[in-house]
Amino acid sequence: MGDALIRIDRLKKYYSVRERSIFGQKNQSLKAVDDVTFSINSGEVLAIVGESGCGKSTLGRLVVRLIEPDAGTIIFDGRDITNLKGDALREIRRQMQIVFQDPFGSLNPRLTVGDAIAYPLKVHGRKEGLQQKVQELLERVGLNALHGRRLPHELSGGQRQRIGIARAIALNPRLLVLDEPVASLDVSAQAHILNLFKELQREMEISYIFITHDLSVAQYMADRILVMYSGKIMEIGECNQLLEEPGHPYTEALLSAAVLGAWKDKVEETILEGDPPSPIEPPVGCRFSTRCPYTESVCKAEEPALSRLETGHLAACHWYTGVLERRKSRPE
Repeated sequence: MGDALIRIDRLKKYYSVRERSIFGQKNQSLKAVDDVTFSINSGEVLAIVGESGCGKSTLGRLVVRLIEPDAGTIIFDGRDITNLKGDALREIRRQMQIVFQDPFGSLNPRLTVGDAIAYPLKVHGRKEGLQQKVQELLERVGLNALHGRRLPHELSGGQRQRIGIARAIALNPRLLVLDEPVASLDVSAQAHILNLFKELQREMEISYIFITHDLSVAQYMADRILVMYSGKIMEIGECNQLLEEPGHPYTEALLSAAVLGAWKDKVEETILEGDPPSPIEPPVGCRFSTRCPYTESVCKAEEPALSRLETGHLAACHWYTGVLERRKSRPE
């Protein structure tokens, strides 16, 4: 891994919502992404994990400028792209692409697979040798020329996702945002697609932002993991170390709830009560304080900053030292 390819500094995205009551209408802000800062190195895979509604997908779309941030900066390869428009933004988008969760919904049902893959090449003026390029892309993702003549509804879910991947890599991007790319696939198709991502990452030296709710997928794919909750970063660090020694109670809870209890011997069993807080009226202090088993008065009064732990990664928790001590004192 090399130097930072992209730096995100204090990024925010608020949506205006209207609430109606007997007293009339009131405009409020839904805090989808709230003051998020992180960076990704060249050739690195960063997994973003968390419950549904935590802001993962919104963050991914902000990074590739599919939606506009309300505050903060996005620095790509040393260049501030936060407010780029027109041709300047188009040029940057050649280097940043996204693969969506629903491969069928992201493809035009009236375009053949070959035309769908050729579309970004045409938009960016890459028309020379177009058919040959489409053929090469199909083969690169494990398909062939016959698939190129079909319509999306004639393909399986795994094949459709391969088409989405071929389209995303057509312009040789340096960063791919993968938004739950295997969540809608069966287990066998998931394994093939994940291995394809691995191969492409090695061959093309692409950086990935891999958005997922599945910690086992994050462990398989990522160099580092970023844990989000209610629009905020709770913890970020090197993959295996974070999973083996989580420093934030929310990360502990995610591991405790992991399928088949893969980490049951490494973390204390944690059952979260209640639902995540409303993104319209988040709690004062720590966003996780309303569900955290270690909450004390300071947690409800002051928002914790991301601080470096003994393990080397960062956690936004007032009492992470206490969490670690509790874990160390557990009987074998």
